[in-house]
Amino acid sequence: MTRAEAKERNRRALLDAAFQVVSRDGHQARLDEVAARAGLTTGAVYSLFGSKNGLVLALVTDYLRPYYEEIEQAVPAELDLLDAVEAFARHARRGCDAPDARAVLSLQITALDMALHDPDLGARLAASVRSQENQLAELFAGRAHDGGVVTPDQARRLVTALRALLVGLTQGVTLALAPEADEQYFADAARALASGFLSRKV
Repeated sequence: MTRAEAKERNRRALLDAAFQVVSRDGHQARLDEVAARAGLTTGAVYSLFGSKNGLVLALVTDYLRPYYEEIEQAVPAELDLLDAVEAFARHARRGCDAPDARAVLSLQITALDMALHDPDLGARLAASVRSQENQLAELFAGRAHDGGVVTPDQARRLVTALRALLVGLTQGVTLALAPEADEQYFADAARALASGFLSRKV
């Protein structure tokens, strides 16, 4: 195994271990337990991620990347905007039923809590989310809607609103605060938001 392969193996092991520990313990997660679960030392955490906050940021980014890649597969290119938004919303609702849904929510809350107390982490987390949102905006830009096509600026603004809506609904479902919010509910809410949002002059 090359040095680069060993480094990536260790990185992956630490991220997998961190997901288990951080989603269970939140900001009280201990680096020594993360390292032990990965079969490594805390020195490996600092070497690869710089700090506990760096590890959490990498963990959130690592979670987001496959999530957005799955969205690209779940939203076919031939759909018009509203159908694409509906497919996106249905995909988000199915995620609420995943075995690790509560662990993912715990990770999100932990990252936000840490970001509130660490401006540098907050800025880095915001940049990561913006990067993912830009990727998602590209998925919606250029789609047919109301006799025209969605501009890149409209897509970016829409994605910010959709993310806020679906994150809120997802949290509600995961915490059993919105038991009536099934796939159709998600789809209807997202379509209504997109229709109203793009009917306004931007």
